[in-house]
Amino acid sequence: MFQHMFAEMNEMLDEVIQFYPIAHGTQKQDLAKKWNLLQQMSDLIIEEWLNFEEKMGVFRQSSASPQGSSAANLPELDCDAFVKGQGYYKLMMFPQALAQFKEALEQFPDSPSARTYLAMCHMHLEEMDEAIPHFWRVLEGTENKRLRSIIYNALGCIEAQRGGRAKAKEYFTLAHYHDPSLAEPLSNLEACMRSTGKLKYGNELTSLL
Repeated sequence: MFQHMFAEMNEMLDEVIQFYPIAHGTQKQDLAKKWNLLQQMSDLIIEEWLNFEEKMGVFRQSSASPQGSSAANLPELDCDAFVKGQGYYKLMMFPQALAQFKEALEQFPDSPSARTYLAMCHMHLEEMDEAIPHFWRVLEGTENKRLRSIIYNALGCIEAQRGGRAKAKEYFTLAHYHDPSLAEPLSNLEACMRSTGKLKYGNELTSLL
């Protein structure tokens, strides 16, 4: 359902990108209308998605939900800023997500999940120096193996991007050790050893909660 809709939206956007700079007259007006329509659809989709995430968050933190037992130990799931931050993160709107997770951390400063999301937002925004201290603070305070794996994988990506391949391999290996079920660390380790491919991080964070 969504794939078909986004395929059509992408096709329309490609047409605008390709022809609008060289179009004239009626064609330029038609392309401008398509652009405005796409912008309206994008805004509506984002708004509806955030409302959907907020509603899911309310149910997720209840004992009746499939995740009720784990949610009971995560009070931040009842925080509007945290839920909205997750929504923005999934939409890859990292500046907006960052602002929400900062607000969530003010309410739950000891939340490892909120701090990890915050650090990952910094990382996606290429603010590595801001991300690293948050990652290490979570590592020092959590025994959650999947969360530790996600963080070591992120630290490996940072080291690899900075040219520290040996340290990157060490972090990717630690990430795989803590949670062998995650695919990103092994993929990144292979990419690092071969010096090819794109490093992956943060994609599996949304499956943590």
